[in-house]
Amino acid sequence: MYAIIKNGGKQYKVKEGDIICFDKMGLEPKSKVEFKEVLALNDGELKVGTPTVEGAVVEGEVVNEGRGKKVIIFKKRRRKDSKLKRGFRRDFTRVRITKIA
Repeated sequence: MYAIIKNGGKQYKVKEGDIICFDKMGLEPKSKVEFKEVLALNDGELKVGTPTVEGAVVEGEVVNEGRGKKVIIFKKRRRKDSKLKRGFRRDFTRVRITKIA
């Protein structure tokens, strides 16, 4: 059984027991979270919503929040002495999927 949910403008395929990193939600660890925007649900047969599946809810529990590994962005234009170096770390919330209903 799996579901496709929408969160923060992105779509995720989730199953029970999965641990997914979402964009930062600002929630405390061990708090419950519900995803009501279920785009598709497969429990033997595929149900596709228009745009969401009616009555379908995916429940999860926040594991922790953190920051990802640093990504270095370096731009250099040759022969112009023009360069730019920046770093970026993504903030995330790690959620364990507990129930698909």
